Amino acid sequence: MAAAGRPRRLTVAVTGPTGDIGRALLRALERAPEVGRVVGMARRPFDPAALGLAKTEYRRGDVTDPEAVRALVAGADVVVHLAFVIFGSLAESRRINLQGSRTVFEATRDAGARRLVYASSVAAYGFHADNPPRLTEEHPPRGTEAHYYSAQKAELERVLAEVLQSSSTDAYLLRPCIVAGPEALLLIENVPYVQMGARLPEPVRRLLALMPILKPVVPDSGVPFQLVHHDDVASALRAAILGRGSPGVYNVAGAGELTMRDLAEAIGWYSIPIPELAVDVAAGVVSRLPFLPAEAQWLNALTAPVIMDTAKARRELRWRPRHRGRAVLEATVRAAKEQGLLR
Repeated sequence: MAAAGRPRRLTVAVTGPTGDIGRALLRALERAPEVGRVVGMARRPFDPAALGLAKTEYRRGDVTDPEAVRALVAGADVVVHLAFVIFGSLAESRRINLQGSRTVFEATRDAGARRLVYASSVAAYGFHADNPPRLTEEHPPRGTEAHYYSAQKAELERVLAEVLQSSSTDAYLLRPCIVAGPEALLLIENVPYVQMGARLPEPVRRLLALMPILKPVVPDSGVPFQLVHHDDVASALRAAILGRGSPGVYNVAGAGELTMRDLAEAIGWYSIPIPELAVDVAAGVVSRLPFLPAEAQWLNALTAPVIMDTAKARRELRWRPRHRGRAVLEATVRAAKEQGLLR
């Protein structure tokens, strides 16, 4: 029982606590006096004590298992849904991302949790040529059908609204841009911006084959992107967990914009400008090849800028990112070199 005059501390249930955002969030909640208990569920083993997390309990389970999800959210004041597949087959991503997320949303509603905090993505807006220069939260999440991750993120935002309609559970929906930092290494290992170098348009690849270069080449279409540090995403999630501001959608991104040229320079690679039309054509061809993995559709992310305005998060959540986009890139590259992922 809470001490007299002091509110009861929150119990927070988290799906996907073993990812880069999840680990950063657990550390943030460890420091939050308003949080008394954290219960995390993931598919892979995880030892909170080894990371010095005294508040966190671990349960092994899958978001596609309704019984495991119901047990996780039972008694939780706030449920944070982070579990999501970024890469993998289209069938696997639909099973985990769509079916699993709906299971979490419905279980949270049925358990009567006070708040549901869901990490969506900038990709929910879709990679469209008619996107405004800076996207605010009022812009609809249209997704991009040729980009399975984008389409699923947009679809899930509609599912969330449907499931929580007429519910007493408040929903906070955060849309981070590309998440990076020392623990994430997304730009190096997972996010396909670097992988696109293997899918340059054929005329460009033939030209490069004639050049005696020693370093890899990154194609630069000039399309800008944003980065956000995983710790800054965690601080925004913590603000939502604590109920700051009003329930709703919030954009989350570090200050400043980057291009593939900036990425190449930070890594020490070469960049080569390629016409936007060449990227469009390559993206269209790749996305229609049935024998290629679903990850190939990520080439569409190079075709149109998706730059977000974060004024609402700064104003209502009182969120202040500690890291600018360029600093996030440099920290990510530095960590990758220390771990032997880059030379």
